[in-house]
Amino acid sequence: MDIEYARTFLAVAAAGNFVGAAERLHVTQSTVSARIQTLETQMGARLFRRGRSGAELTAAGQRFLRHAKTLVRTLAQARHEVSLPSGFSGGLTLSGRNALWEDFLPHWVDWMRANVPDVSLRLEIGFEEGIMQGLVQGLVDIGVMYTPERRPGLAVEHLFDESLVLVSSNPSRPWPDQDYIHVDWGAEFHAQFGARFPDMETSARTANIGWIAQQLMQSQGGSAYLPLRSVRGLIEQGRLWRVHESPLIAMPTYMVFPMDRDEAHLARAVQRLRLLGAEERAKEAKG
Repeated sequence: MDIEYARTFLAVAAAGNFVGAAERLHVTQSTVSARIQTLETQMGARLFRRGRSGAELTAAGQRFLRHAKTLVRTLAQARHEVSLPSGFSGGLTLSGRNALWEDFLPHWVDWMRANVPDVSLRLEIGFEEGIMQGLVQGLVDIGVMYTPERRPGLAVEHLFDESLVLVSSNPSRPWPDQDYIHVDWGAEFHAQFGARFPDMETSARTANIGWIAQQLMQSQGGSAYLPLRSVRGLIEQGRLWRVHESPLIAMPTYMVFPMDRDEAHLARAVQRLRLLGAEERAKEAKG
């Protein structure tokens, strides 16, 4: 079987439709359709149920999903292991939200390097859609994010609640602030923000990661919702100020990983993230 057929199958499964899969694979929709038709002919079964709502996996497609992941993952692992430096027995890819690489995921990396030194690490910054696609296709081993999707064969576990706090570059800035920078923390954040500030007008400045908002605030002034973990030190130093009586917005943080793999190093990596998540919950409980 051409490995591109398996990749295309996984892209359609992740996107839920042929158009989205074509965009992710950078091919035409007709190419995606042709590959799926060829694959279904080779398998002797319909893998997707087409409809107005998109493409839904059939029972046969659900059964093939695990095998497609294995095919793609095996090739990726083979390429990775062939290029591994001497002394390494395997590799692991973790993709996480940018903000979670501040004062959380680096602790996990340090622990892995000290306790599983023969496993090489590929570390990535990603957003929910891309991370989930990588997990479905077997290109990402562990994803850490705010709003994951439920997918067959993937475990979703809550780690801790990220506390987002409204901070300002100047303690005298008014609220609402015309220079407020709206960070796209995902659908859950948008829902909570809208509920807390129903009369807030659309911001003139938006950013897809908190780091951009933080840089703009320091250079041009303004305010934004940022993770308390990353700005606590700046608040203590008097470089940022909490907006008076602004509500915290809690963003649940999750890890996502495949359930059908039994590698020891993956199990240890997942368990360490669980423990780090428990430590974050304990810190939050202490205030």
